[in-house]
Amino acid sequence: MPRIMPYIVRLVPPSIKPAVRRVYHLPADILDSVLRRRDPLTPPKGKIFFGGGDFDKIGREYFRYFVNLGGLKPHERVLDVGCGIGRMAVPLTRYLSAEGSYEGFDVFPEGIRWCRENITPKYPNLRFQVADIKNKEYNPSGRFAASEYTFPYEDASFDFVLLTSVFTHLLPEELEKYLSEIRRVLAPNGRCLASFFLLNDDSLGAIRSGASTISFRHDFGGYRAKDADTPEAAIAYPEDYVRSLYTERGLSIAEPIHYGAWPGRRSFLSYQDIVVAVNKGSA
Repeated sequence: MPRIMPYIVRLVPPSIKPAVRRVYHLPADILDSVLRRRDPLTPPKGKIFFGGGDFDKIGREYFRYFVNLGGLKPHERVLDVGCGIGRMAVPLTRYLSAEGSYEGFDVFPEGIRWCRENITPKYPNLRFQVADIKNKEYNPSGRFAASEYTFPYEDASFDFVLLTSVFTHLLPEELEKYLSEIRRVLAPNGRCLASFFLLNDDSLGAIRSGASTISFRHDFGGYRAKDADTPEAAIAYPEDYVRSLYTERGLSIAEPIHYGAWPGRRSFLSYQDIVVAVNKGSA
């Protein structure tokens, strides 16, 4: 039954999708609450407005990448771009020290509200805020276009920036703006860990052969999309283009790139491709 949820959601207007999700998961959420089998830091299924898979398992998976690939230390200052409803924040509650800190922002007010009510009171060094960015599905009345949004933080104010499944939904001018902002808010030698769908000889060959789990059949020139009408649903970028953007903004990619399973690879780290970069610039 849970697998039919994505198909139900696709058929309803964006404005009521969160309500449909809540109603669909309500029986299971009530049962989990009555039986006390849901961790207090795990949101009810009906409130997890996007992102498939097991909430806690994926959070723990990426936490390992933050530490093992990105070198995240307990005392460092973390920024979570597109933090959702706290999937990446929860494992950090058990890792960041009193000297460490976390800031997360997202376009969906309900997710931020849940995090403020359930995470911040227990862990005051983890804070969340709404980014009033226009998003036709989650924040249609937002004030800012993503391509014009300035992160609400001072220059060089973070040691570690993470973006999980964010660049996979941004158009080129939005991606370029976000990378500029990441470079600005990163301290010297700060790191950024981000996930992508990267187009290279390997993944393009898989797409042509039909082996890829996502077709990305719609070619818009500088990127490919799964859906022609809503490109932001899933976007793949040429690896060469991504590498050049990082270089232009003073971000040095830490080799190797960790390629994902999405094109049907037998050897992979995660589902999406993971890129870790270091800010080599000065303050």
